[in-house]
Amino acid sequence: MKKDVLYTLPSPYREDLKVTGYRFGSGKKSACIVGAIRGNEIQQLYVCSQLVKKLTELEEQGAIVSDHEILVIPSVGHHSMNIGKRFWTVDNTDINRMFPGYDLGETTQRIAAGVFESVKNYDYGIQFASFYLPGDFVPHVRMMDTGFQNTSLANLFGLPYVVIRKARPIDTTTLNYNWQLWETNAFSVYTSKTDMIDEKSARQAVDAVLRFLTRMGILRYNSHSGYIATIIAEEDLAVVKTNAGGIYRRLRFAGEEVCMGEPLAVITHPYDGSVTSTILSPTNGVIFFSHEKPLVTENEIVYKI
Repeated sequence: MKKDVLYTLPSPYREDLKVTGYRFGSGKKSACIVGAIRGNEIQQLYVCSQLVKKLTELEEQGAIVSDHEILVIPSVGHHSMNIGKRFWTVDNTDINRMFPGYDLGETTQRIAAGVFESVKNYDYGIQFASFYLPGDFVPHVRMMDTGFQNTSLANLFGLPYVVIRKARPIDTTTLNYNWQLWETNAFSVYTSKTDMIDEKSARQAVDAVLRFLTRMGILRYNSHSGYIATIIAEEDLAVVKTNAGGIYRRLRFAGEEVCMGEPLAVITHPYDGSVTSTILSPTNGVIFFSHEKPLVTENEIVYKI
């Protein structure tokens, strides 16, 4: 294992931002794994740390196939993480909406440009990503429909689901989208949590990446074969919204099967405790996402099935 500082951003008020990468093996740029780009992605940082630990052990055992390099970048946005903010500390901009970046632009554009210069020439790119909605997911691989995606490769992670979503204009500045434009096979891997650690889904994510690297001939590793993934389009997910605001209590959780008309959650009045709304399942299916914050507003997405 070789530890490199891939990009440094000087700072006049605190220590410089240093984006660190861990290289395993040598030769062809085969796979790049990126962890926490945003400051609240604690789970994503943790998953990468466990992956670095495991790859260090495997490299010592000679398990990296010759003429293959694996690069792991555990964190990009740790200055924001240090003060508990999701986005960049000064102007609240999102680094993952700045790719491929601009080295003479705003701060987050410069960070994105420096990182992308280090990651853009790999055959496979894997990002441990997070969603804008606060809640739990069924672990899955997500791909954008750019015309360059390869769903058969996404199946090789062995996670329960592969989700294909149509790219919107705002998505054209994400790492995943730009990886694909630069001819990298890009995948976003989602675990159950974001701002807290979930050991079970973290282990599942590490195993999924090791499984993928093994099946692509980059790593020698024996693991469980995983799931035969179900491929779904994001627009086919049934979206469940609130019809009232208040204190939110979940009754059903991500990964559980539900029937049409079954209670999913209740919303209670914040002052008198009376039930103002019972959220019912609009269909039969499996809960793919469930909202977890204790307060909700009216017309907020709380489930995807």
